[in-house]
Formats: sequence, C-alpha cells, structure tokens
Amino acid sequence: MENLKKLAKQTRRNIIKMVYGAQSGHIGGAMSAADILTVLYHKVMTKDDRFVLSKGHASAALYSVLSQRGYFPESELMTFRKLGSRLQGHPALICPGVHVATGSLGQGLSIACGIAMALKLDKKQSKVFVLLGDGELQEGSVWEGFMHGSHRGLDNIIAIVDRNNLQIDGCTENVKAIGALTDKIKAFGWDVQEIDGHDLDSIYSALETAKKSKGPAAIIANTIKGKGVSFMENNAGWHGTAPKTEECECALKELD
Repeated sequence: MENLKKLAKQTRRNIIKMVYGAQSGHIGGAMSAADILTVLYHKVMTKDDRFVLSKGHASAALYSVLSQRGYFPESELMTFRKLGSRLQGHPALICPGVHVATGSLGQGLSIACGIAMALKLDKKQSKVFVLLGDGELQEGSVWEGFMHGSHRGLDNIIAIVDRNNLQIDGCTENVKAIGALTDKIKAFGWDVQEIDGHDLDSIYSALETAKKSKGPAAIIANTIKGKGVSFMENNAGWHGTAPKTEECECALKELD
C-alpha cells in the first residue's frame, strides 16, 4: 500500500504537469479519480480485463497510470493534448491500453454492458470495469445501462462512481440532484458498496468484493475534487482550468 500511495501521488503530479504543459485539460476530476485508478491498475485488474473511462475528460489520470504500467514511456505524457499526440484530451483508440474512445458523457456504462455481454458470449472470465463521474449520472442513458446490466445478469461488470459532488457548473445537487445514490442503484438490482474513494485499502477491498458478486456490482467512491492540492480541493473552478506557472509550482510543492 505504501508503494500504491507513492504511485497515486506521482499520478497527481503528472496530472498537474500535463495540464499545465498543454494549458488545457481537466484537473479536478482527474485528481479525484487518481487513487481509484492506481488501485485498479496496479492491484486488481488482470491483463485480460477491460476498462472504460466513462468520464473521459479525466484522461490525464488514466494516461499517467497507463505509463506506469508500461503501455508507453512516461516522457510521452508531456505530449498530452498536443497536435498529433496519442494522448488526446479524451481517450482514443490510438493510445495503447485504451479499449474504448470516450468523452460523450453518459455512454460509458452502456458500452461496458455491451463488452460484458460479448465476453460472456465468448465464454471468457474477464471482468469489465467502468469509471463514471457523478455529474454524468444526470443523463438518462446511464440508468438504461443500470437497468440493462441487471436484466442481463451481468456478473462480470463493475461500475465505480467517482462521487466528488461537483461538476463544471457547480454542485451536482444544485445542477440536478442525484439524491440517495446507493438506494437508487440497488433498486436497479445491483450490489452496491459505498466507500472512501481515497482510502486505498477500502478501494481494494471493495473491488475484490465486487469481483465475487453474483450480479452486476457498483461502488460509490466518495471523493474530493482536486484531491491533493489544497487550493484545488472542493473547488468547481478547477474542473477544466489549467494552472498558471505560480499555481503549478505551488501545486507540485504540495505534492512533494
């Protein structure tokens, strides 16, 4: 777990540097997802499993973890959002390790359900993990995905909700209230756990439990947008803002 903490911190530093270098990108939601992706890629997923980043704007976090796993050199991270780069603003299939091009919010869960069905048809034991943002749960297609996963008995899909309570326009509950999320997803027939999305042990335990579910499983990970940098935490203004030089230096200093 100590090594995972170091890797998660490295990912947060990479996110800051990547978005600063491009002067474009989404820091807040990438930082809130860093711990989840670190545990998922370094401790839980096998090489045969699939991953869908439904909240595709958090791509900087995914690219950092993929580089740590050897899909491409870490030096390539600084090409983020540059013309001709494999590391586009939202994940694209030209990037090694990316299975699904995402970015249009509300579609990732349905895509993951389709992959899960295909794996079952091929009689493969692989799991499909999908990471959603809480803001995109305001989209109706997400709930069609939850309904479909239960109807088809997809015990090979695990949905993780990055519940940081903020989206580009402010607090999710003010924009369009999501409400009692655990109860809602349970009502759709999914096994649901609610955890601290920054506690590495809790993340690991929840994912391992979800893998044993006899039906579709969901994890609501309570997180902090901009986690790791004091002036970015719980600040919707850092949803899609690139830091200036002084802000970048301060953020990296906090992450030392």
